[in-house]
Amino acid sequence: MKFFGLYHYIMTVNLEQKGLSYIVKEFDLFFIDIWGVVHNGIKLYPNAIEVLEKLNNLDKDYILLTNAPRPNSTVIKFLIKMGLAKRHCNKVYTSGEAALGFLKKTGKNSKFYHIGPPRDFDLFFSFKENKVENINDCKFLLCTGLFDEHFEDLNYYKNLLKNKKNLKMICTNPDLIVDKGNKREYCAGTIAKIFQEQGGEVEYFGKPYPLVYRSSAVIKNKKILCIGDNLNTDIRGANLQNFSSLFISSGIHKNERDLNVAFKNHNVKVDYLQSFLKW
Repeated sequence: MKFFGLYHYIMTVNLEQKGLSYIVKEFDLFFIDIWGVVHNGIKLYPNAIEVLEKLNNLDKDYILLTNAPRPNSTVIKFLIKMGLAKRHCNKVYTSGEAALGFLKKTGKNSKFYHIGPPRDFDLFFSFKENKVENINDCKFLLCTGLFDEHFEDLNYYKNLLKNKKNLKMICTNPDLIVDKGNKREYCAGTIAKIFQEQGGEVEYFGKPYPLVYRSSAVIKNKKILCIGDNLNTDIRGANLQNFSSLFISSGIHKNERDLNVAFKNHNVKVDYLQSFLKW
């Protein structure tokens, strides 16, 4: 399927002035990205929190769907500490939670090598005894992010994964990058991409892949809007599931000078547009 930039520019409805309230009655379920939409990694966006309150008041169903490589409970604790009300935290679902369900069924008895920071330890706490320290001793790779001591050196991972294509990688965060405040950081998806380019097989959990939508909510016979700032995951995920999409332009693509060109380059269809999520 191919989309063209001019098509997107003409067909995308700008909600900058009218707000989400202009279209809210058209949808039964909202998948709302967290990082880049509800917060920037450091602080919550008040306008986005107002949207959540309004959706609650209208009894609209929504899921705070995030490509975070951690269980729901860990992200909920982080959001509560940031100031998000518990009534909204009940709606959180993570790519890590989807991966954890899979690993408990199929991989918890196999030796694995963890690529990622120690803070992601809670994802595999229940089968931690199967974690090995030497990559040559594992049956599969579990990638949640980058090592703290190698968080910018991609050549390290190219060397680490060289000649390891006989292994399968489980990637718990398909995102390539994320902005923490004003600082851009690599995510697990970047390491998975390196592995694929070297001939390795990767199984992804999170947006834009179908499982995370089905696992987090009942979607059958519902009209659904996906809200997010990432064209590769949030918007492509909406396209692949035949959901409608609302793109938040102030997030990961904020430096794109021409959104028309960005939509074409990423081969996505965008239905609605806002700079920040607001009611």
